[in-house]
Amino acid sequence: MSLANSPAPSLVLDTQTWLGVVEGRGDLIGRTARIAIERSARNGALLVAAISVWEVAMLVAWGRITLAMSVDEWVAASLRPPGLRLVPLDAEIAIDSVRLPDFADHEDPADRMIIATARREGALVTTDATILAWAARHGHLRTIDARP
Repeated sequence: MSLANSPAPSLVLDTQTWLGVVEGRGDLIGRTARIAIERSARNGALLVAAISVWEVAMLVAWGRITLAMSVDEWVAASLRPPGLRLVPLDAEIAIDSVRLPDFADHEDPADRMIIATARREGALVTTDATILAWAARHGHLRTIDARP
């Protein structure tokens, strides 16, 4: 279910989209998603799942990304903008992440927790083709396709 032209729901940014927004990499995020993100931020409804902090720290530790500052500083700075808040990982999200309907083959725990967070909070902004296809096919998640 696409939300690109509907009223601004709470939007959960997946980790790649969050990185793209914070790093100012507009080339990584499509125009429709950028507009939806800006609208949600203005309404105080832009969210990041706590597991995304872990995922960014792991990407840095594995040498897959390089940040201009320490991970601690980057996370603190990237969560400062008005309209953006961190959604804590709680027991409900953890349990729901293993109960995603028709998603048995996807084993990435971070993706599963981000999806569970988005299902509870509103919608997911993602570039992940697997997640987008699952959402379109089964309707269990509201999404905005962030691919350029």
